[in-house]
Amino acid sequence: MARRLTLLGDDEFAAVCARLDAGGTDREDLRAATKHTLALLQRKAPGDSVEVRVPPFAAIQVIAGQRHTRGTPPAVVEADPVTWIALARGRLSWGSARVKASGERSDLSDLLPLTDV
Repeated sequence: MARRLTLLGDDEFAAVCARLDAGGTDREDLRAATKHTLALLQRKAPGDSVEVRVPPFAAIQVIAGQRHTRGTPPAVVEADPVTWIALARGRLSWGSARVKASGERSDLSDLLPLTDV
């Protein structure tokens, strides 16, 4: 079973985003924002058919469909933390983001943004 990520509190996430918006690149803030937004995606699109990777912080499986259990998943989305957080917050559009996406259902544009913070 896929591991569920834990959401931050609203105030904590807002504080992390404020530091990132001010030009902060603290590894812990990037990790916290990445895991928080991936947890939001897990809640919005539960499932096991698409793997979303944001190295080095987390990888999750989302979107209902054929379950993936071994080897390379049939659908993969991968982004660096800064890009992923910008997508999740609506600061960057799917079409203009540098994201590696392959396989059926790997276009996440209909699921983004995940937060307005």
